[in-house]
Amino acid sequence: MEENKSVCAADRLCITFRSRSGVHQAVKDFSFSLERGGTLAVVGQSGSGKTTLLRALIGLVPPSSGTVTLFGHDVNALDRDELSKTRQRCGYVPQDPYGALPPGLTALEAVTEPARIARRPWTKDETRERARSLLAELGLTEERVLNSRAVGLSGGQRQRVELARALVLEPELLLCDEPTSMQDVSTRGEIVSVLEAHVARGMSMVFVTHDLKLAAKAAKRIIVMHNGELCEEGESGRILSAPQHPYTRELIAAIPELPE
Repeated sequence: MEENKSVCAADRLCITFRSRSGVHQAVKDFSFSLERGGTLAVVGQSGSGKTTLLRALIGLVPPSSGTVTLFGHDVNALDRDELSKTRQRCGYVPQDPYGALPPGLTALEAVTEPARIARRPWTKDETRERARSLLAELGLTEERVLNSRAVGLSGGQRQRVELARALVLEPELLLCDEPTSMQDVSTRGEIVSVLEAHVARGMSMVFVTHDLKLAAKAAKRIIVMHNGELCEEGESGRILSAPQHPYTRELIAAIPELPE
């Protein structure tokens, strides 16, 4: 099967969770497509369905209806081996840096681990050098930090280790869930610059955030998500300067200072 230009897409995607308290529709009739080399930010407040959508894109959450495709393949039609191979083409940065890193590994070991699992044909030294280079890009160079296990790292350091871990296999698609939530303002800008450099080399990216201003810096296109629904989509500059949906206008009104 020849792959199309879309790196990931959803078509009328619905995701429903059932619990003792009732039924919750986390994603409602959601459709979008991201072309290769493109960047997309998904923006919304907590509970809007952003994380559920991101997890669905790599088959971690099954759809109640509708379809999700990665590299032209229906994610939920792939068998276990096919899904594993497809996921290896993606990098995924989860929202919670405290629970994501392997607790028994140092920061450097955590970044090299995906290459070992994927059996990349790199020597141990080559893999460690790739890991060191990525960590340095993200501002982590001290040996003390590189040799610390997760418990010895701050939340911001853990996020940067998670980013390096996601980038080490040189993914075609990077999926980031609030990857700068524990960074200060200057570090957020540095991280976005690092991601821009990888996008310039051909990587596609979906960047999930509650921060509309940061979204406009990270991606060329923005989707605004509210109560599981896509309420507005467009070029980043247009979303900021001429929002169409009342919820988008609420998000903009909450920004202390708009970029010039």
